[in-house]
Amino acid sequence: MKWTTCAVGLVLLGLAVWITIAYWTSTNDCDQKAGLPSHPMKVIRYCEYGRPEDVLKLEEIEKPVPNDNQILVKVRAAALNPLDLTMRTPMWIRLMIGRRKPKETRLGVDYAGTVEAVGRNVTQFKPGDEVFGGKIGAYGEYVSAVADRAVMLKPANVTFEQAASVSVAAITALQGLRDKGHIRPGQKVLVNGASGGVGTFAVQIAKSFGAEVTAVTSTRNVELVRSLGADQVIDYTKEDFTKTDQRYDLIYDIVNNHTFSERRKILTPNGICVMVGFGGSGWHDETLGRLGGALNALVRSWFVSQKFVIFLANLNRPDMKVLADLMESGKMTPVIDRTYRLSEVPEALHYLEQGHARGKVVITMD
Repeated sequence: MKWTTCAVGLVLLGLAVWITIAYWTSTNDCDQKAGLPSHPMKVIRYCEYGRPEDVLKLEEIEKPVPNDNQILVKVRAAALNPLDLTMRTPMWIRLMIGRRKPKETRLGVDYAGTVEAVGRNVTQFKPGDEVFGGKIGAYGEYVSAVADRAVMLKPANVTFEQAASVSVAAITALQGLRDKGHIRPGQKVLVNGASGGVGTFAVQIAKSFGAEVTAVTSTRNVELVRSLGADQVIDYTKEDFTKTDQRYDLIYDIVNNHTFSERRKILTPNGICVMVGFGGSGWHDETLGRLGGALNALVRSWFVSQKFVIFLANLNRPDMKVLADLMESGKMTPVIDRTYRLSEVPEALHYLEQGHARGKVVITMD
């Protein structure tokens, strides 16, 4: 017992020393001295954790040069996502993204713009093409992206702002419904959180699969989600969707504000609940509890016929083509709530963090 206690103590001491050293040695490229850029472009960067208004800076850096397999895109618009609020995350999440300082100092993933240059191996794009896609660092005047990854020609019938809002949110909706929810024509699907960035896409994509869609939202958004094609709309301020006699083949849950038992009760015997969010953006008082509830539901579903699943979206070119086709056919129209200039990203993130955005919040280049 004595030797075991000593061994455990040494392990814990070693772990504490490792965490301390890792914390104080974690850094990013902000401390590197660089001269004035020869070909400057404006970007949003952050070098420290903190509130967006305190740590986000509009700076000039060197404009990227595409390699042989990349394209250079002049960004016309970019869209916000909850993951852009990483500068406000708690310490345990920073173990993955930089303990003392963020490893990645650029923000934004979703973008749309015009191809300015292409690498010599690129054949599917040419200068002047209008494209949309996903690449870290979208809050800037230019991005360089691998041509055969998550980038696609923009349909002519959508604006740059609309196309920029698609990548992360719409792929999350598509893959959750199709790959995890195994959606089929004629099924009854409930979307909880139907008026947000992911929810507005989920309603339309579910309808494109031929499902009967029930959308859950607040009073002020009832008409919005009905206009997106929802067959039934439940106002959660007046009715609890878990206390009805209706049964659903698939629940697409972006809020995760109900228990495993409450949701299981309204699923069909072999129904699926896809859990894709925890309500609102960023880290708030209810996030940890809802995360715990999702993990609890995941484990408990191993022992019943209904399935509860959690997943992370994967940006890829084939699914970008699916989304482009949906927009071109008119089956999916991005919903834009507000637009901000590049210099107003802190204000935009503050608005997103409040959790009341209807559809997407978009950044346009100054």
